[in-house]
Amino acid sequence: MSMLRNLRLRVICTLVAATLLAACNVAPAGVQVHDPYEATNRRVHEFNKGLDRAIIRPVALTVARLPADVTDPVVNFAENTVLPGMVVNGLLQGDIKGVASNTLRFLLNSTFGIGGFYDPADAIGLFEQSTDFGETLAVWGVPEGAYRELPVRGPSTERDSAGKIVDIFLDPLGYILNADQRIAVTATRIGGTVIKRGRFANTVDSVLYDSADSYAQARILYLQNRRFQLGQGATGGATDPYGDTCAGGFEDPYADPAADPCAAQ
Repeated sequence: MSMLRNLRLRVICTLVAATLLAACNVAPAGVQVHDPYEATNRRVHEFNKGLDRAIIRPVALTVARLPADVTDPVVNFAENTVLPGMVVNGLLQGDIKGVASNTLRFLLNSTFGIGGFYDPADAIGLFEQSTDFGETLAVWGVPEGAYRELPVRGPSTERDSAGKIVDIFLDPLGYILNADQRIAVTATRIGGTVIKRGRFANTVDSVLYDSADSYAQARILYLQNRRFQLGQGATGGATDPYGDTCAGGFEDPYADPAADPCAAQ
């Protein structure tokens, strides 16, 4: 019965993702920031800010005071659990090097790292090759679509929104773990996200609460960083009239400094 429910959920997720892709709003030529849903997106952004201000930020700042010996294993475990899904996406993209690296990393951390709570793979230079189904769609030539801000999840695009749905049922752990184990994994992933929110509190706060227009700032930072990750760069010659750009000296607080699009210029 449980298997039937899981299958039904995955079929629904597939249909929803397919519908989103079919409705993908292609940007007009020369438009860098395609945001036809700005009014709705801004309402979602205000909801997300309110949620962050009332719950996520206070909890994250409290958790940030805990010693790293307590929080690091949670983050390590959470990051280890997403590797199987990255391996699947790497296969779909034909990225053999990334598949090999993520597979070896998962095996090493799951064994010598005691289930992933520790990260010996990092110590030998075997780093995560981050990817997702949004990137898979990009590799397959699916257009970015319009910018969207998702409730709780934050900045996205139509392509990445569909990718997030598909990633749910591409995750091999969803087929292996029982219900209690899946709940534990989900809780750990949420915990890891909260811990990171606390660690980068100053930079995240600077976007959400110190910007003249936090919505526009988050939008341009997300689009710049995501396009850089996908090796696409900016499309067209237009710029966001509301957002700070690399020329203005602002860096994406959510991005890995080694993958900062501003640093690449």
